[in-house]
Amino acid sequence: MTYIVNGRRFDEEPAPGQCLRTFLRQLGHHGVKKGCDAGDCGACTVWLDGSPVHSCITPAFRAEGRAVTTIEGLGSPGNLHPMQRRFRDAPGFQCGFCTAGMIMTSATFTEAQKNDLPRALKGNLCRCTGYRAIEDAVRGVAGVETAAPGKAVGTSVSAPAADDVVTGRAEFTMDTHIDGMLHLKVLHSPHAHARIVSIDKSAALAVPGVQRVYTWEDVPRKRFTTAIHTDHLVDPDDTFVLDDTVRFVGQRVVAVLADTVAAAEEGCRRVVVDYEPLPAVFDPEEAMAEGAPQLHGSADPFVRDPVHNILLELHSHIGDVDAGFAEADVIHEGTYSSPRVQHAHLETHGSIAWMEDGRLNVRTSSQSPSIAKVKLAYLFALRPDQLRVFCKRVGGGFGGKQEVISEDLVALATLDTGRPVCFEYTREEEFTTASPRHPMTLTVRLGAKADGTLTAFQVRNVSNTGAYGNHGGETLFAGGAAVMIYRCPNKRYDAFSVYTNTVPSGALRGYGMTQPAFAVESAMDELARALHIDPLELRRRNIVRPGDPLVALHDGPDDVLFTEDGLGKCIDLVDEALARSADEPPPGPEWLVGTGVASSLHETAPPTDHTSEAWVTLGDDLVYELSVGTVEFGEGTSTAHVQIAANQLGTTPSRIRLVQSDTDRTGFDTGAFASAGLFVAGNAVLRAANAVRDRILEFAAAHTGVHVVLCSMDDDGVLCGDRRVSLAELVALARARGIRFTAARRAYGSPRSVTSNTQGFRIAVHRVTGEIRVLRSVQATDAAVVINPAQVRGQVEGGVAQGIGFALTENHHVDADGVMVNPNFRNYRIPTFADVPRTEVLLVESSDSFGPMRSKGMAECCINPVAPALANALHDATGVRHRALPLTPERIYSRLAGSRSAPTGRAT
Repeated sequence: MTYIVNGRRFDEEPAPGQCLRTFLRQLGHHGVKKGCDAGDCGACTVWLDGSPVHSCITPAFRAEGRAVTTIEGLGSPGNLHPMQRRFRDAPGFQCGFCTAGMIMTSATFTEAQKNDLPRALKGNLCRCTGYRAIEDAVRGVAGVETAAPGKAVGTSVSAPAADDVVTGRAEFTMDTHIDGMLHLKVLHSPHAHARIVSIDKSAALAVPGVQRVYTWEDVPRKRFTTAIHTDHLVDPDDTFVLDDTVRFVGQRVVAVLADTVAAAEEGCRRVVVDYEPLPAVFDPEEAMAEGAPQLHGSADPFVRDPVHNILLELHSHIGDVDAGFAEADVIHEGTYSSPRVQHAHLETHGSIAWMEDGRLNVRTSSQSPSIAKVKLAYLFALRPDQLRVFCKRVGGGFGGKQEVISEDLVALATLDTGRPVCFEYTREEEFTTASPRHPMTLTVRLGAKADGTLTAFQVRNVSNTGAYGNHGGETLFAGGAAVMIYRCPNKRYDAFSVYTNTVPSGALRGYGMTQPAFAVESAMDELARALHIDPLELRRRNIVRPGDPLVALHDGPDDVLFTEDGLGKCIDLVDEALARSADEPPPGPEWLVGTGVASSLHETAPPTDHTSEAWVTLGDDLVYELSVGTVEFGEGTSTAHVQIAANQLGTTPSRIRLVQSDTDRTGFDTGAFASAGLFVAGNAVLRAANAVRDRILEFAAAHTGVHVVLCSMDDDGVLCGDRRVSLAELVALARARGIRFTAARRAYGSPRSVTSNTQGFRIAVHRVTGEIRVLRSVQATDAAVVINPAQVRGQVEGGVAQGIGFALTENHHVDADGVMVNPNFRNYRIPTFADVPRTEVLLVESSDSFGPMRSKGMAECCINPVAPALANALHDATGVRHRALPLTPERIYSRLAGSRSAPTGRAT
């Protein structure tokens, strides 16, 4: 069969039933991505005879004799198609995994389609941007700026990889081919709780192409935690690579290694497993009850209370809450629940391993190759010099890739066979086996004087950690920060992280604070209405201010400091913005209109140890090489790091060459999570760049005889008084003396600052259908000194969009047997272009940060106030309070139909 791809002829025969996506990637066109393999996300979009199609659901044979165009054929870095240029200059991407599909779709739009983007882009999903940047790209709105030498900070410069992203040349994890590579697939447990009696491999091994079948008897019998933190002791070692007991539907039972994916899948189907089903428990309150099934044995040292399935419990108090409630004029109590939700990053988990010069190499989709290396070395008894772990560009993370859940199996198989091995998750496996957000149920009890002064603040948090405790304890600690935002002399926090027979929960943007923020900010809104005080005014009266102790779980010393009232400024900005649009009419007479607000406070680095090292070297080509271990997955740290280095070295970003996320070529980095990629790694970059700058200036001063205080960097030279010396001259002189301009510096996540956000919504609620339409969205954020304004805006917009999904549509539905029933994009429903409003982003500048250039990371915290602000707006519109997420139309309609309270919102 003959195929014409990007003008080139291929005489190839696709496999029977092969889709066009895998066929094109087999031919080397890696810009065609896999996001769903169900026609839902659009990441695989290509053109057939000039028309866009989803190649994952297009049979390869249908392209025979037709002109196929992929993103690589649309344009090249030196000759961009106009739409590629628009996406680069907007910028219309963050992680970039969806970008090729977005461009291939958008480049075919007529003017009519451009004027109806909600419909035109309904087949393309983006989890990062919030879609505003994509809309700007399609319409040709440019936001990228050019930085003058030494003036990079504060400028919206382009991402270092921008040209490669928009042309499909940026390499993601699976964008490679190694001769002789084997493929690994996993057989998952059909039971929520069972003991494995026996496993018969024989039929699987008889499948042509199957090379190995691994069971729990074939792997190291070492406990570990899949969670990634520098200090592994903060997470329980309660997991095995493969186990003889399964504790949730979807747990790995057998790994099959074969020549092809199809053979590996068939091998999984042929494995015969004899299970002894055990009693299961899915609700954490039931799991804590007497007589509940026990998930982990009493001999396991990591379980706080195995009889009651409690991984960890926290009990802390300040003052006397009983006395505080006794003196209150008004007491409010409510119970609020947040469901399990998925990261839904478009690139699924995956790893590739191979041996090279006697060393194990692992190429992986991770947020921390350094910690992944530590875990693999432990599991397989390897010395650090026997192992390399690295990442290419990662297609989204949001905390989901703060786990080691694919690297261990490819390492096992490659060490066993000596062959390259690839393991790539399917979209269904992402939903059913990867670690989602912890479901939490919080009871909040607040007491206040008639003037709104809080007298008592009590929270009980029950967190469902699932079958294993990865991140179970740390998210529980993080949730305690929800009581930090308000002053109150009497506080109590009781919290339980509970094992159940459900998929293990993990890290997700907001990390343990998003769910408590929904509860506390909803409760504050209810308290305000009981007191007949404006909700924003109640917050103003009670928020922590500079000089107040940041009291959460204890009142002892800590390393968090703030000296400026960023939160108060955020509240004022949102109040003013909502007032400007107060007269916007509702869509029609069937609609009720309401306004809601919520705030959050977030520490700028995690309390656990966080470390990063950066190296800066001026090369013979007069380009500075910046090496830092932080992974780029759309959070924008690559751009920020380059800007910081360029700023300090008095040059432009174009003269910084970035090397990143490779344990052979960069120093240790705990990982890109909790906004530490900017706050911690950015400080390491700043210190290393300053050190190199100082060495260059000292050398130039000695060379010219001018005092060093009169010397300054000047792009590709140094100004020494009235004389300018080129870097070329200085490098040549230094080389002759055996001197190199290079430095390495480390930074740590302490001391820490706080950042704050306030979100406001004006919404319309259809009184008959329960549909919500967002009329106005505004978020103010204490961004401190902004490194890249366009990136900060994009992070906030993306966080708001993700928060809207968390609040309105997303739910990990599990049936009575523990089986997830909606494991695909079509039924899980992350927000599409049509679902996300444009958000006005307001920046509060402050200078109390310990971050580089006094900046604060913004990618983590912006999601926290979104759900409670929507819930508060819904109550304002309808008079009905919803304390459980998501706020779906059917839930809203059923409560409206059964409510006797009159709607409080405006209607026409």
